[in-house]
Amino acid sequence: MNHSPIEPLSISGNYVSQIADGWNNNFTSSGIFTSNWQNYALPLNNATSNTPIANSQNINLTPQSIVVAVDRADLILQNAVIPSSASICSNIELKYKVKNQGTSNAIASTTKFYLSPDKTLSNDDKYLGYDAVNIIAAGVNTSESTTIKIDNSISPGSYYLISQADSDRVVNESNESNNIVVSAININPALADLKLQNVVSPSATVVGNSIHLKYQVTNQGSETAFSSYTLFYISKDKTVSDDDVYLGSDYVDTLMAGAYSSESARFQVPNNIATGSYYLILQADGNGDLPESNENNNIFTQAINITQTQVDLIVQKPVAPSVVTVADKFTISYQIKNQGVDKSLPTVTMFYLSQDKTLSQNDLYLGDTDVGSLVAGTYATKTSSLRIGKNIAAGSYYLLYKADGYNSVIETNESNNIVARSVTVKNNFSSINGYGLINAAAAVAQANGQNSFTDVPNLGGNNWGADLINVPEVWAKGYTGKGITVAVLDTGVDRNHVDLKANIWKNTQEIAGNGKDDDGNGYIDDVYGWNFAANNNNTLDKKGHGTHTAGIIAGVKNSFGVTGIAYDAKIMPVKVLDDNGSGTDKAIALGIRYAVNNGANVINLSVGKYLGNAEIKSAVQYASSKGAIVVMAAGNDGGSAPYYPANYAQNWGLAVGAVDRYGEIASFSNFAGSELIRYITAPGVSVYSTVPNNKYANWNGTSMATPHVAGVVALMLSANKNLTDAQVRKIVTATASNNLPV
Repeated sequence: MNHSPIEPLSISGNYVSQIADGWNNNFTSSGIFTSNWQNYALPLNNATSNTPIANSQNINLTPQSIVVAVDRADLILQNAVIPSSASICSNIELKYKVKNQGTSNAIASTTKFYLSPDKTLSNDDKYLGYDAVNIIAAGVNTSESTTIKIDNSISPGSYYLISQADSDRVVNESNESNNIVVSAININPALADLKLQNVVSPSATVVGNSIHLKYQVTNQGSETAFSSYTLFYISKDKTVSDDDVYLGSDYVDTLMAGAYSSESARFQVPNNIATGSYYLILQADGNGDLPESNENNNIFTQAINITQTQVDLIVQKPVAPSVVTVADKFTISYQIKNQGVDKSLPTVTMFYLSQDKTLSQNDLYLGDTDVGSLVAGTYATKTSSLRIGKNIAAGSYYLLYKADGYNSVIETNESNNIVARSVTVKNNFSSINGYGLINAAAAVAQANGQNSFTDVPNLGGNNWGADLINVPEVWAKGYTGKGITVAVLDTGVDRNHVDLKANIWKNTQEIAGNGKDDDGNGYIDDVYGWNFAANNNNTLDKKGHGTHTAGIIAGVKNSFGVTGIAYDAKIMPVKVLDDNGSGTDKAIALGIRYAVNNGANVINLSVGKYLGNAEIKSAVQYASSKGAIVVMAAGNDGGSAPYYPANYAQNWGLAVGAVDRYGEIASFSNFAGSELIRYITAPGVSVYSTVPNNKYANWNGTSMATPHVAGVVALMLSANKNLTDAQVRKIVTATASNNLPV
């Protein structure tokens, strides 16, 4: 038979070469063929002679069977770490080893992962992902890990996660049936997953100190995490247990999937904790309010060392006035000294008013001041502005200075933090009539830096109100309200009234009737103010209420009718009530802002109701911030406290109650109440003033008392236009009748 030349085959280092003509080649050898062959039987025929075998010559061979064993790889998966459960849309981490238990190197391959309802891999199974595996030498294993996602196409339930080595069959293996590992896994509905990150906390602190923590809570789950609480502990180990010291909690708002929230919290290390090494533990969703895809990753721990300090803080050189008045601010000074041997951390000095020299729960807190760190032996000089903001009885008290007011520093001596100074408290506030009847002469004199004005004869007749509050004395000094604008927020004003028209404010920046907003203030043709009840420029009064108040403020001084308290002031009509006398909170709030923005120095609000309103409150505060004084009627219900907005006079403006011609509080007038408020009284019974159509009338009400006070404020500002709201409030109440010597 004819043969092509025989290729050499390596057998344990030996090989069979060509057999030359005329030669015998007897050989024996044992080993493994290393070429990529299957096992073959090599036929050999018995030679009939010893004739040399030549190329291309028929050969007689003796048949024998030779087994050829080929080296091959064999990949298996070992030590697979697969979670027993996972949530839809969550990522899961897989860890495993790939071992080549074959006799030949395994080329690079791919491990693939599937989700199956059973333990066998089929075309219906859900492919999850893959992991690349490098070349593995015979007998070697490699550690692998990868992350796969459970997407939202998968339904919750019980499954098997199938891991398949060499899933693409690129490795020629001696055993292709051992590549799969199967692990049971439960797939849960999509859930939130809260985790703490970027925690900033101290590594050391002292007993009793306040520690400040910053951290982020991230929702790495696939669903929204509703509000939760982060809890904080000091622990001897890294696990939360009943023996841990609970520090407190921090509220965390709702977090969308993938979002995070930056948080901060401050807690005090308890005074009774022993010094030593601890762990500070932060636990997201500490109350377990949220179902999470992973309940084992909520905790963050950090080592913290707690030591004792030797600090001793005292108050020295305290200075305070001997007499203070309720509601008025006063200034004190003092020094805080650290007479210990260690540096003190920042502290807060607190101040109280007490009936004795010891601090108790019944004492009145007045305020506090921050004190920075103090090196041993040093001191800090401080001043503080305090105010008695509660309606307490006049009398003798002690002003207490307390170093380390929060007890945040552990000191070698905790009994020497307080110093007491005696103080006499004056209180001229009455729950009935507040600070009493306004005194125009005393108020304007003080506004102008003078003690008092000389008395002048009363005018009598319909001017009894001006006489009662000493207005003629002010006129005699030449203060008449000139240059001051008073906004009347009411039912409008009859600007054509003979006793008013000379004193009506006019918007000179606006061209009447051209249908344009010439001054750019947002209101078209507001030549004589604006009507917020009807949203137009008609500010005329049909009800009469606004015209009556306007006459009390700035009725022209002439030989007839009524003379206003500030008879040279200008009246800005701002209509916030309709022709029936009703209005909205929004209209009043907008009216206040309009008046301020268009130059009003004083705002008369003879309106009110039982409940407050945030828009009006904000507008009154805005007016105060811009230097406009808001004067507000207390109300006519005979109640124990003022209506709103007058009740805002606790902080801004003035509240006004009504009295008769004898100075007695009117039966209908709401009282000042028990809370400190800048409340004064003024004439409000049978007050004569202007009404529409050139007429006059006598009306009753705190609505009539209020413009008396607005007029006095206009007189004060004409004497000193630089007065602030706070200064006007203080001067008016300090010079009212309840402050006069008995």
